[in-house]
Parts: sequence; C-alpha cells; structure tokens
Amino acid sequence: MNAHLPYRYSRMLQNAFLAVVLSSSMYLASQNLDTLNFDNDVKLIKLMQPTHFESIDSLFKVHARDSMQMKILIVASKALDAEAVECYALNALGVIYRNMSHYERSIDAHEKANVLAGLLENVELQVVSLNNIGVAYRRMDLVKTALDYHTKALDIARSVKEPSKTISYNIAVSQNSIGNIYLILEQYDLATKQFQKSLILEKKAGNRLGLAINYQNIGYAYDATGDLENALRNYKLSLEYNEQIDSNLGRVICYNSIGQVYIKQGKYDDAKVIIERALKKSLLIGDQFYIASSYINLGWVQEQMNQLSVAEQNLKKGLDAAKTYNLNLSIVEADKHLSDLYQKRKNYELALKHYKEAVTIEKTINNDRNLRYVNDVIIQYENEAKNKEIEALANQNEFWKIKLERNKTIFWYSLLALAIIIGILIAMYRNRQLQQETQILTLEQDMLRSQMNPHFIFNSLNSIKLYIINNEKENAVYYLNKFSKLIRKILMASSEKEISLEDELDTMQLYMNIENIRFSNEIDFQIKIEKHINTTQIKLPSLILQPFLENAIWHGLSSKKDNKHILLEVYRTDNNFITIAITDNGIGRKESNQINQEKILKRKSVGIAITKARLANFSKGYTNDFKIGIKDLYDSEQHPIGTTVIVEIPTKSNALLTA
Repeated sequence: MNAHLPYRYSRMLQNAFLAVVLSSSMYLASQNLDTLNFDNDVKLIKLMQPTHFESIDSLFKVHARDSMQMKILIVASKALDAEAVECYALNALGVIYRNMSHYERSIDAHEKANVLAGLLENVELQVVSLNNIGVAYRRMDLVKTALDYHTKALDIARSVKEPSKTISYNIAVSQNSIGNIYLILEQYDLATKQFQKSLILEKKAGNRLGLAINYQNIGYAYDATGDLENALRNYKLSLEYNEQIDSNLGRVICYNSIGQVYIKQGKYDDAKVIIERALKKSLLIGDQFYIASSYINLGWVQEQMNQLSVAEQNLKKGLDAAKTYNLNLSIVEADKHLSDLYQKRKNYELALKHYKEAVTIEKTINNDRNLRYVNDVIIQYENEAKNKEIEALANQNEFWKIKLERNKTIFWYSLLALAIIIGILIAMYRNRQLQQETQILTLEQDMLRSQMNPHFIFNSLNSIKLYIINNEKENAVYYLNKFSKLIRKILMASSEKEISLEDELDTMQLYMNIENIRFSNEIDFQIKIEKHINTTQIKLPSLILQPFLENAIWHGLSSKKDNKHILLEVYRTDNNFITIAITDNGIGRKESNQINQEKILKRKSVGIAITKARLANFSKGYTNDFKIGIKDLYDSEQHPIGTTVIVEIPTKSNALLTA
C-alpha cells in the first residue's frame, strides 16, 4: 500500500521514522552517559572514603532522585565498607518513597539510616535521618510522633558547638516543623516567630528551598487569621523561589494555597485556573498527598461555582486518595465540602453523613494532640527562651564577680604606688559601684524567677488540661490563648527595665484571668483609671504590680468563701506621683497571719521584698522616692473587711528637673 503513496508523503514518513530513531538513540545515549557518570562516582568512594554529608551529596546529588541508582549505591557502599555513603543512600531512597506517598517504606529506610548514623556517631547524618522521619510522620498526620523526632533532631543539632552547613540547615528544618505544630495548635503568632527564626538561618545559608518553605508557612498563618492580602503576598514570594529552583512540588503547594485564597476572595475563575495547574503538576509528580489536595480544592471551587456534578466527582476522587493513604486532614476537608455540596442538592441524608464523618475524624485528631501539646510544647519551647535569659543573667553576674576580684588585685598593686588613704577611698568607691551593679543584676534575676514561678505555670496548665479532659474545647482554647499571651508579655517585659503603665495593666489583666481559673472565676477583678491620666506616657518597672495582686488573692481572698472582689485604681493626688491602689475585700492581715502560722507548709513570698528593691533602684532617676502603704479596712463594728495597698510611683525625673 505504501508503494502507491505520493512521493512527499513517503518522504514525510521517512523523516518521522528517522526523528523517532534519532530521539531514541539520544535518550539511550543520555541514559548510558548518566550510568557511566554514576559508576565513576561509585568508584570514587573507595578513594575518597567521604564521611561528611556535604562531600557525599556533592558526588551523588544528581542521582539522588533515581531509586534504582540509590539501591545500587546501598549495595556498593556495603561492599566497600562505606557506611556513611550507605546512610546517605538510604535517606535519599526514603525521600523518594515519601514523595510517592509510600510512607511506611520511607520511614523504614530512614530508620535504617538513623541506626547506621548512630553506630558511626555521625551527628550530621543522624540529624538528617531524624528530621526525615519526622517529615514522613507529619505527612501521615501523625504529628505527635513527628514532633518527637524533630525535637530530638533539634536537641542533637544544638549540642554541636561549631555547626556545619548541614547542621545549620537541619536546625532550620526542625524549627520550621515546630512552627507547623504551632499552626495546628492555632497559635499563629508563635508559629510565625518559629518560621522567622528559620528564615534567618535560610537567608544566611542562601537556601532558596528553605526560603520557599518558610514563606509558604508564614502565608498559611496569615491565611488562617483571615489576613488574605498578606497570605497571598507570602504565597507568591514562595512561588518565586520555587520557580527559581524549578521545583514542581513547590509549585503544586503554592498553586493550591493561592487558589484557596482566591476562593475565599470570591475570585472563582482565577482559583479554578491555578488549581487545575496544581492538579496537572501533582499527577505528573505522582505524590498522592498533593493529588488528593488538588482534587479536593478543585471540587471546592467547582462547588462554589455551582458546577455540582464535576465538583462531586473531584471531591470523591480526593476523598478516595486520602482514605487510601490515611491522610486524615484531607479526609476532613473532602467530607466538609461534600456535606456543603449535598446540602445544595437538598440531599440532607448524605450531607449529614459526610459532616459526621468529618467531625469524628477531626475530634480524633484533636484529642490525640492537645494534651501532649499543652504539657510539652508550650512549656518546653516558650520556657526555653526564659531559661536561656536566666542563664545569661547568671553568667553576667559571674562576670561581675570575676571583675570585682580582679579590681581587688589591682587595688593591692596600686597600694604600692599610691598613698594608703587615697588607695582605700578609690577601692571602696569602686567596690561599692560594682556591688550595686551586681545587686541590680541579682534583683533582675530574682524577679524573672519570681514571675516565671513553676507552680503558677504548672497549676495554670493543669487547669487548662482539665477543660480539655472535660471536653470544654472553647474554654480550653480561650484560656490557652490567654496563657500564651501572658507568657509572651512576661518574656517581652522582662527584657526591658521600664514599661508603660498601659502595658503593665494589660499584663495584670491577663494574670488575673489565668489565676481566676482556679477560683472558678469567682473573683471580680476591676481596673479603674482616673480621667485625664495618659497611661501610655507613665513609666514604671516591668511586672511591679503582680506581687501585690498575688498577695491579695492568696492571703486575702483564698480563705474567703464567696463575694470576692479586687479593685485596682489609678489616680493622682500629687503632680509628682501616680498613685495605684489595690483593694481586696478579703479576711484582713491579722486573720491571714494567724492562718499562715497554723499551716504546716507555709507559702513563702519574696515578691514584695524584690519589688521594693526594684522600686528603690527605679526611683534613683526621679526627684522623689517611691512610697508603699498598707491600710486595713474595717466595718462599723471593727470587723476586718479587706486590705488596701497604696503604691506611689514618682513621675518627675531628675533629667526633666535639670532641663
């Protein structure tokens, strides 16, 4: 039949055949060249015996996405007794499995790599293995287990005194993962801080992949709080970095995130276009996690556009993929959108079925997470900064002690050249100055320990935990937010010698909210500020009112059965002072002292003494000294009805007087 074809068609067929043969030959040649390069790199193992991650990665990075070559490398490195290379290959194979959604096989490969790294005592490879295991578990929505591995990786990495580039990168990975945990806890401010820390490390290292990941996560935090413009800006920044590194996986993530923002903004056509791009790319990659997400997002926008038939098909495809690979969060999303879709169709039976399934799985996820997070995550990662600050103050205190000893030695040597009287006077002056500075540092250190009282922290967390156990989710989230804000304010205030009265009153309101949990919210706490007083302009030492409120609660109100009140008033009686009065309707000082004497375990309070010392130091910069007065309140029959503490803070500074 071909013999009867016109010449030009016969010629076209010949050209097409030659093109196919040529392209096939070029592909085989490139494959052979790649294999030859890989074989040459394997031969270099025996000569170089590399042990550092970076040197191994420089040899095999171009082959790290080829599962067959990584399997060959595992066998070859075993034969050459190159355990570090074997560990690298196992981790690379685990990443390949993870991107194919074969999570159990991925974890198995990373676990083997971790065991090898431990035997080799190779910290770099151990940290890499632990972080990879954590990522795999997080992709499976097993966040508790993921957190354990990321925390372990972070602890090991931070123990290295001079971290390599690999160690620094993995510290950023761990911090990013902890930020993701805060996202799940809906602690978006804390999450953003973790991502910002990670961003600093990634910018320093010039790691564009890390920058893409962190901008994506920051965008998610803004998205969750309803700040869609900032969310979109960060998602687009992430997409720019993913374009630079040519990451299809990164493009899929960004396309889906941008598409979700467009849906929320009502830009359904734009959303549909970009989510279809995400689906196309995810199918090309073969990652079931993002295939499920893309189908669900596409179904969501189609449901919003009232394209209900195709929306149902895509949502079901996403749900099937999520169920196949146990992607619980994706199952919840798909069920919720299907419930909305069936409500539009007035098929209320199916709508209720999918809604119940979503709620059941969501409740399981929350129950598994919350107790562990409240008791471990908040305490460990928020108090870590406080512990470091206390440690720094202790080191600084030691520095002054060493300096004091050195000056004593200088004094004795100077005594030979100077007159005895002049030498003694100079030494006494310098000694007094150093002792005063040491005393200030000690006071600040004691103040920090007092404000971060472990009994207060653990009692507060146990109270919040009780809400969780009793399934009072709204109360738990409400007080957990209050507690995290209080801890953050204490951390911020402790780094400043002076704060505004406005900030101090806000902090005290949070403190009373938390303390009130243990009194079943029986304490009526009020703040009254006299008109014409600008609380933003008045300065005072940070956290100075807390010990007085604590005394009012524990010595005045704790033994009273009901009708508990605390009133904090701010007013002026003199232009040189601002007066703060704290009045409680408790049992009075006399009865409180008698109760304390009868207690076997007495509550020792040093907060007032520290407060007076700090106020004394603060007043040195003002023309007047501070004043503290305590007034016992009695009714007409001389029965105690409470106590008023009056604190007068000076407001006219020496500098102002001089001017």
